[in-house]
Amino acid sequence: MSHNDRRGFLAATAGLGMVALAPGVHLMQVAQAQTKRAAGEPASRLQRWGMLIDTTKCAAGCDACVKACAAENGINETVADPRQASQWIRKIDIKDPKNGRQHSLPMMCQHCAEPPCVDVCPTGASMKRADGIVLVDRHICIGCRYCMMACPYKARSFVHQPLTRQNPEVPRGIGCVESCTLCVHRVDKGLKPACVEACPEQAMLFGDLEDPNSEIARRIASVATAQVRADLKLDTGVRYQGI
Repeated sequence: MSHNDRRGFLAATAGLGMVALAPGVHLMQVAQAQTKRAAGEPASRLQRWGMLIDTTKCAAGCDACVKACAAENGINETVADPRQASQWIRKIDIKDPKNGRQHSLPMMCQHCAEPPCVDVCPTGASMKRADGIVLVDRHICIGCRYCMMACPYKARSFVHQPLTRQNPEVPRGIGCVESCTLCVHRVDKGLKPACVEACPEQAMLFGDLEDPNSEIARRIASVATAQVRADLKLDTGVRYQGI
């Protein structure tokens, strides 16, 4: 079965009803959990959630967003090899070779409009919601890690060991790939992502990119912003100011 055929099969069976994936787990239940808001309404293509990060306010030594992400999403496991640690958001330092200016900025899943992780996933576990949030369905993920190789931002992690003390609203599991979800469980309740609320300098702005009256859309329209690796034409949902 080809890649497109597999996706077509999953979409078709989801429309037909309850398809069992594992004991007690059904495809319809997974789809509903990931596309329903707290108010019971599905994600809408009329919205596109995104984030604008002002790097001029982001201090090199500050990791408040990283800590908030870990606390909110139950990322607390200890690993012997740091390369195997899950990290949904990390701080990176960049330097402009032309003028020597340096910037510190948070790097996470960029929630691309054309996500390469979705294109290469053989099972459809990597997916994009109607409102632009890119997610991984751990019930379908087979841990092949093709998406990790495809992501130009190194934004995905593989869970190498059993997990404890998890947030029940944020399902994670050994053998699965995971990444920033923009705190979708909070967004669907009308809240902001944890990293945005935790930023002491208010350098992170979250909102609807499709709403011209939203604060984030007005800011992007009025100041110079950039996409990381804009040359790839992925139309990222995360934009940066000051780089």
